[in-house]
Formats: sequence, C-alpha cells, structure tokens
Amino acid sequence: MKALILAAGGGNNMAPFSTTRPKSMLHVAGRPILYRSLQMLKESGFNDVICVMGPLGKSITDYFGTGQNIGMGISYVTQKKQAGIGDAILAAKAKFTPGEHFLLVYADVVTDDNIVRNALQIFGLGGKPTAAICLPPETGSFGNVYLDNTMNIIKIVEKPERKNLGNYVLAGIYVLPYTFFGLLEKCDGDMAKALMHLIKSEGLRAAMWEKGWIDIGYPWDILAANKMVMDTWTHARVHQSVKMRDAKIKGPVIIEEDAEIRSGSIIEGPAFIGRGTYIGNNVLVRKYSSLGPKSVIGYGVEMKNCVLTGGGRVGRLSFIGDSVIGEGVDVGSGIVTVNNNMDGSTVKVRVNKVALDSKMIKLGAFVGDSCRLGAGHTIAPGSIIEPETVVPHHFTYPKGGK
Repeated sequence: MKALILAAGGGNNMAPFSTTRPKSMLHVAGRPILYRSLQMLKESGFNDVICVMGPLGKSITDYFGTGQNIGMGISYVTQKKQAGIGDAILAAKAKFTPGEHFLLVYADVVTDDNIVRNALQIFGLGGKPTAAICLPPETGSFGNVYLDNTMNIIKIVEKPERKNLGNYVLAGIYVLPYTFFGLLEKCDGDMAKALMHLIKSEGLRAAMWEKGWIDIGYPWDILAANKMVMDTWTHARVHQSVKMRDAKIKGPVIIEEDAEIRSGSIIEGPAFIGRGTYIGNNVLVRKYSSLGPKSVIGYGVEMKNCVLTGGGRVGRLSFIGDSVIGEGVDVGSGIVTVNNNMDGSTVKVRVNKVALDSKMIKLGAFVGDSCRLGAGHTIAPGSIIEPETVVPHHFTYPKGGK
C-alpha cells in the first residue's frame, strides 16, 4: 500500500502565514506539521510517500528534499490550482496502480498520537475502505458523519445547517481503493459526493479516534496544537553540544544541538529550544514555548505559550505571550504583545475583514515572516501583522532633542 499526503492547502483563514507557506509547514512543537504526519507514516511502516504540493511547495522541498534526512522516500506532485481536495487527489492518480488500496492523509491535521496506525488496524480487520472519525468539541465546521450499529458510515453531511450537532466528523485519514479515483472523476472532484458513492458501492468503515485531534483552520489553532503535542512529553532531552551555564531547566524541555543558554535564564517545560538558538542572560521561557532553530533571544525577555518559527530575534526586555511569530522576524527591544482584554472578554481576531471570536481569554499577536518591528511598541491582543511589514521604532522624544 502507498501513502498519499495532501500538503497543498494554504488556508483562506490563516493570515498572516498563508501567503508565505502552506499550512502543512506551520510549526508545532518545534517541527512543521507535515513532519509529524510523515513520522506517523514512518512509524506505521510506510517508507515511500507521494506528497501533493501547491504554489508554495518550495518550502516543503527545501525542508524535506527527497526525504532522506528523515529516513523516507518522498516524491512530489504539484496541484497547479487550489481547486479542492478531490482535485489534489486526482493530481496523483498516475502514481497508483489499479487494484490496490492507498492511504490518504490530510497534512493540516494534528493529533497527539498515531492516528494512521489506528486507521490501518481497523482496515486490517476486514479490508474494507476505512475513514478515521473523531468527536471534537465543536463539529459544525466539519463534515458530519452518521453510523449504523456496526460502525459503518451511512451518511455524510458536508456542511451541516445546524451548528454544534454533537456528531462525529471525518478526521482526515482514509484507506481507499483505486476505484475511488474514478468516483472522484465521476463527481467532478467533489470529495463528499465521491465518498457517498463509495458508501453505496463498497461501504466505508469508521475508525474511531478518541484522543487529541486538531484541524488547523485559524492562526490560534497553532497554539492549541502546540500545547496538545507538548502535553505528551514526559522527560527532558538536552543535546550534549548545548552550552549552558548557571541556567535552570524545569520539566520536559527539549534543547537541540548547538544551542546556548546564558546564566540566570529559566526554561519551564514543556518547551522546545531549536538547534543553534541563543538565549541571553535572565530570560524566562515559560510553558508551551517553542523557539525554532537559530532564534536569538535578548536579555531579560519573557516568553509564554508562544511559537517562534525560527531564524529571528527578540530584543531585550520584551514580552512575547500567546503569540505566533513567523520565520526571520526581528522583534525590537521592549516590545510587549498584550495577550488579554481588560474586561476579561475573549479576544477577537480580524480574519478576511471579519472579526472572529477566538474564544480564548489569552491571545497575543500573529506576526508574518520577515517582519521588522521597531523598539518600544505595545501590540494589541489578536493583532495580525502581514509578512515583511516594517514598523518604525516608537520614539517618545524627538530625534535630536529640541
């Protein structure tokens, strides 16, 4: 059986990150989401994977190449236009052989354990087409599925009219027959319709997933997924090349090679410190912080529940809380990401010109790749800063005096 992983989607609601990278290359707990998907496949016995990319696919090939660096073989197919899931699957049809089943994986889904292995176990019981399902806290945004008393899927409602139905949803993992390509072609690439045809012709078995599951749909989902993954960590792992003097580590902290942590700093786990990262004196890195490779953190900075993609700098005496910072961002000294409303209300984020309720009491900023934020700014809760934005220093006294 071959594996097909869909990694083309950028996400219409993922500003400010969707213009520079696909959702699959957003970082969670120190690694791209796609990395976690590939690791699940590897653990489940897959050595060769077909990956469907989109217009931003270069970030995928630059990171993974042929897959040799993670012990797998990866071949790529490009979906020229963002024409939906069915079109992405059909783009890879030539990679598969009639008569065989294939594993389909959505690369923008994050779980806290190996959902692929679970779906394969259910498929192995009868060799019947299989779809993973789960029960997230809110189901109105997903395709709802209905089951009979033998765990067969009998109906799929792609866009339920009522919200919060409390029903199971498709979890983004399938074992499908080669004939499914023909069903997609017959249905003009409509995934839900093709699945309904499959249900009527061959049947579709449900693989129940009762552990953690997050479909990355909005920027704040990155923080939720980061926390979910880090909550599975049980012990610290510090590479022998790390330079650390008079610093303290508490709990499950992962520190990669060639990192340097200066005296007076405290790292509270779970937390991730990427390779080549420099942490200056008296820095406080609090729980659920993920600092990507080659980050530079200045004196006296406090970081809390945040994701830094890497390759950037945070200037001295700044506070970065409940925020996601893109790659190569320069955060000036004395910057504060305010992460709550004074009245205790949930933070709203303007996505596609619409103010959406994140339903989070604590939420900071989302800063796109290659931004330069001058010193001395206070950034409001739920702010989105587009890639390559330059914000001048905030001066409280005119240059040159009177």
